[in-house]
Amino acid sequence: MKFLKSAALLGALAAAPAVFADEAAPVLDTADNGFILLSAMLVLFMSVPAIGLFYGGMARSKNVLSVLEQCLVVFCMAIMLWFIIGYSFAFGPTDGFLGDFFGGFGNLFLSSVNAESLSGTLSEYTWVIFQGAFCAISACLIVGSTVERVKFPGLILAVGLWIVFSYAPLCHQVWGGGFIDSVFHAYDFAGGTVVHINAGICGIVGALMIGKRHDLGRSNMAPHNVSYTYIGSALLWIGWLGFNAGSELTADGISALAFINTVICPAAAALAWMCGEWIMFRKPSTLGTSSGVVAGLVAITPACAFVGPVGAMIIGFIAGFVGLWGVHGFKKITKIDDSLDVFGVHGLCGITGALLTGIFCAPSLGGQGFKEGWDSIAGQFYGQFMSVVVTVIWSLVVSVIAFKVADILVGIRVTPEEESEGLDLASHGERGYNL
Repeated sequence: MKFLKSAALLGALAAAPAVFADEAAPVLDTADNGFILLSAMLVLFMSVPAIGLFYGGMARSKNVLSVLEQCLVVFCMAIMLWFIIGYSFAFGPTDGFLGDFFGGFGNLFLSSVNAESLSGTLSEYTWVIFQGAFCAISACLIVGSTVERVKFPGLILAVGLWIVFSYAPLCHQVWGGGFIDSVFHAYDFAGGTVVHINAGICGIVGALMIGKRHDLGRSNMAPHNVSYTYIGSALLWIGWLGFNAGSELTADGISALAFINTVICPAAAALAWMCGEWIMFRKPSTLGTSSGVVAGLVAITPACAFVGPVGAMIIGFIAGFVGLWGVHGFKKITKIDDSLDVFGVHGLCGITGALLTGIFCAPSLGGQGFKEGWDSIAGQFYGQFMSVVVTVIWSLVVSVIAFKVADILVGIRVTPEEESEGLDLASHGERGYNL
């Protein structure tokens, strides 16, 4: 009798893990799912129309439609590539050494993803489109570096290669449990390395390899419609709230912290940029203040869930001055014609935000604490620094190869005659304005 009782007890204990496993199985949370679908919509809004207006206004009138077309087509291509291969490379199942760098081929064309599959408490389709929106805006950022002289097919090919071999693998390394996350334990809440540094490096590589606009320094390069740029920056700010707050993947206190920091930091950066211009040029400009907003948005992206509001404010002030120097100082030193200052704002402010995250995440400075694996500012800063180094090297190598391949296959620069005519007519056969 005692043996039977023991056997029954052992049987019950053996069955318990299965019961607990069933209870712990992920279940779709409709509130979380709705929140992230709304956030994905805001992130998609950043590409169409926000970045197009922001960049289009800074171009000359003869190139405005070419900029809008480049942004629109790059956006569409990025979504297609994410569906075909990008999601699999970023988040697909894989094993072995390559698993530190790529997600594998298990989810090509969203294989194994259906209406019933889950990613945590979200529909996996929701996770796919949310991350796909990040991929799309990242690719669109690159457009600003090469406007007014890039060959349309060359840009599309180069950015397409960058999406597959730089964006998706770095996404896996940072957010998919890959090399950067597992080795350096770096914080990057919403894309300081994956999005901004990555795109900034690709942009400046493209600008350097294509060369300067032939009339740079000899013609008026002033933006043709700062009002477009102002509207674009405002729309980016709105969309960025979904970008950052949505990255918590649920509507809780951390998403609220990310939201408020995404308001505070850009406001501080815009004021810093304005003050810097006021000191340097005696007059603050709408273009500068709008650019300051974007500089602050970039800088707070990796940090927004890990630093307190005071930390976000300080990061914003620093980023405003860094972005201002990137536009007016870095370009003078390097003499690279980064047309719309993609590296000066996204690259440099992305690096600034990534590094400062390692400082202001400290509880003693109002932050949320260090990532597992570090227990001090010095350790976390080292992890942040190494994540920047890996991102820069990876993106640099891929970007050089991508633009070189594009140059060999289709060319990456229009003729001087086409550049003088303007890419609206030369590349697309239309005018932005019929006067």
